[in-house]
Amino acid sequence: MKSNEPRSSSSCAACKFLKRRCTTTCQFAPYFRSDEPKKFANVHKVFGASNVIKILNEVPQDQREDTVNSLVYEAEVRLRDPVYGCIGAIASLQRKMVELQHDLMVTKAHLAYYEAKPSSTTSNCSLLDYDPLNVNIINTPSFFVDTSGGFLDSFCQNTFAMDQTGSNNEFGQFPFP
Repeated sequence: MKSNEPRSSSSCAACKFLKRRCTTTCQFAPYFRSDEPKKFANVHKVFGASNVIKILNEVPQDQREDTVNSLVYEAEVRLRDPVYGCIGAIASLQRKMVELQHDLMVTKAHLAYYEAKPSSTTSNCSLLDYDPLNVNIINTPSFFVDTSGGFLDSFCQNTFAMDQTGSNNEFGQFPFP
């Protein structure tokens, strides 16, 4: 993003967008190259040029490129989703994480079932009646029930409270169905 090569005579994307002359001391030039006009246009639309300059002046020189990258990302997401912005993307990723944790728990139950399943089919073991997809704690063998406060308890405490459709979290509604 930040070019170490000497600047050409062309204006940066910010100065072109703002229709002003680009000077050698332009604060936008290192971060908004002339071949990326859409990037500055999005940042300007969301934050405004003067606010971007204020933000860049408050950030140490070595962190400015990361700051500009963050502003560009926030602006693009905010333009795609004006209501939720980055929070919508974060909520969607959190919901996906909860779904994956659930899938992991089901897979671990499947593995435990198949590891505990006897190799002989003539044995009268209660495990043969166990269905890992339809876990019923009353009829589940005791070694499948986690009463130690281990994985299952911590999983339940760390996940969002979800209704049957999976649409609620601790902040209220998920922005995406």
